[in-house]
Amino acid sequence: MQIHVVQPGQTLYGIANAYGVPMDDIAEANQLSDPGRLVVQQALVIPIIGSYYWVQSGDSLYSIARRYGVNVNTLADINALSLNQPLKVGLRLYIPPAPRRSAEINAYLEPRGEAVSPSLSNAAKEAAPDLTYLAPFSFEVQRDGSLQAPPLGELPTIAAENRVTLMMVLTNLENGQFSSELGSLIVNDQAVQNRMLDHIIRVAKELNFRDIHFDFEFLKPADREAYNVFLRKAAERIHKEGFLLSTALAPKTSAAQTGAWYTAHDYKMHGEVADFVILMTYEWGYSGGPPMPVSPIGPVRQVLEYALSEMPATKIMMGQNLYGYDWTLPYVPGGPYAKALSPQAAIDLAREEQAAIQYDYKDQAPYFEYTDDSGKRHKVWFEDARSIQAKFDLVKELGLRGISYWKLGLPFPQNWLLLQDNFEVVKR
Repeated sequence: MQIHVVQPGQTLYGIANAYGVPMDDIAEANQLSDPGRLVVQQALVIPIIGSYYWVQSGDSLYSIARRYGVNVNTLADINALSLNQPLKVGLRLYIPPAPRRSAEINAYLEPRGEAVSPSLSNAAKEAAPDLTYLAPFSFEVQRDGSLQAPPLGELPTIAAENRVTLMMVLTNLENGQFSSELGSLIVNDQAVQNRMLDHIIRVAKELNFRDIHFDFEFLKPADREAYNVFLRKAAERIHKEGFLLSTALAPKTSAAQTGAWYTAHDYKMHGEVADFVILMTYEWGYSGGPPMPVSPIGPVRQVLEYALSEMPATKIMMGQNLYGYDWTLPYVPGGPYAKALSPQAAIDLAREEQAAIQYDYKDQAPYFEYTDDSGKRHKVWFEDARSIQAKFDLVKELGLRGISYWKLGLPFPQNWLLLQDNFEVVKR
């Protein structure tokens, strides 16, 4: 699979000819809404096995082989070249595909209202072949220990047909917000805990959920140890029933990190008790904050490396966003919230606004700016093939268990193509 960044003056016709791929194949792979109008610096995935490299000044077969992790003799043989012959600048070399490694993949999805919308069901169907887990968000724990279930619709059937494990997400959401008061009640009141666990086990058996996932956020710092004790208790019951137990963790960079979202999340203890954890490595750029990448690779790496100091890599799933934000400038704290948009919508917006996409290589994230019809400036940070490949490379470098997406329903076709190219998805 090749990532091609569109240069000024390039057309889909010319790009297709350069790679020897039909135009329609590239348009379909990238779900191009207007194939005749590409955006400068737009990243395209070229649907080929392996990739091509055009020789640049100073290159040798040895340096190219080292760059791509390919045996130099293999590279020479496959391109019908001798090892020591000089390479002509502009020569196209074929790079064979790297072996895929196995990984577990989760995706949350968030039904709204009383039913799962047809578009969300379709998103689940499309993603299911590439998923280990599917996580409807969420079963809200009530103050008496009962559960308020989300609409599920076809989701259990979709999961069963695609050998996907249903993940039962438990939250301390109340009136649409994470509640520290509700969280405190859950982790301290034994009677509430017992009723909740009874409900969890009954519903999990009825609906074939096989992973029980605790996403308790905004807990009181004083409830850190109570949460730890609760998780040990929950793990004993849940594992006895043959279910997995997983947890969601805020993105910490040290054990000493404090705050409403961080103090009560004890990485070391979760690593001991849970079968795996999902690190919420996104929302550095968020709707109420200043414009910046949602998941800049430097901070993401810091969180993952701290997690690795507290638990095995085989228990860590990196969180990944499937969206970006459009901020109105200048940013004013408490001012208008940024608007969430999918990577596909971001590309369409850049095209309509005739904005060239730029790429921040430090943060490994694309962005662009434009002026709307009322004269207001905007800045958009989003995800593309380059940024997602950088995260996949990080997952492989660190040997992590896999990736967890927030959330389905936001089109990003390039992600799924590259996921298939990089990983053999585990089915449980």
